[in-house]
Amino acid sequence: MKKTKNNLPLLVGILIFDQVELLDVAGPFEVFSVTRLNEKEKEGSSPFKVILIAEKLDQISTIGGLRLTPDVSFDTCPKLDLFIVPGGWGTRKEVNNLNLVNWIGVRSSQTKITASICTGSSLLGKAGLLDGRESTTHFQAFDFLRQSAPNTKIRNDVLFTLAEPVFTSAGVSAGMDLSLHIVSHFFGIEVGRATARHMEYPYPQENKRRY
Repeated sequence: MKKTKNNLPLLVGILIFDQVELLDVAGPFEVFSVTRLNEKEKEGSSPFKVILIAEKLDQISTIGGLRLTPDVSFDTCPKLDLFIVPGGWGTRKEVNNLNLVNWIGVRSSQTKITASICTGSSLLGKAGLLDGRESTTHFQAFDFLRQSAPNTKIRNDVLFTLAEPVFTSAGVSAGMDLSLHIVSHFFGIEVGRATARHMEYPYPQENKRRY
């Protein structure tokens, strides 16, 4: 699904909420922000623009205490090309937040790709987005995903699933692996590999299995 410059930048929205896992947010943010269509243009612009979205515009406290400031709220969020739903301990509370779950469902229907990191898949499952699909999550959260998405097929042997238009990944750093594949999905594998090389991070194989 290669994009032309006329379609750029692609707008990426990352959901944040209290007790979100920091690397679930920062890892994808880094991948998308350092992507370049030409590896030599390090001072150029990324083909992605990344914004943080929260239910309200209040600051968010991540696991560990680092605070994040959302760029937009649910009410002011613009149309997205890519929607990222991270995980963290906060998902145990947010899975019962009907306003948030319903907003995920509506917003996902309007994006090209929706992707979850870690236990963010349970929020997608609660919104009904994983019914009949393969999915994965953090290895310690399979029961949580099963409760939230009883009609999904849980993969406990892979780092990510790529059932377009809904992607899921395993825990924490696996979100970076998935994000690199999303870069390749839109702009080709050479751009994805160049992004990984810039980050000095190994580019993952599509069928990469858990450690």
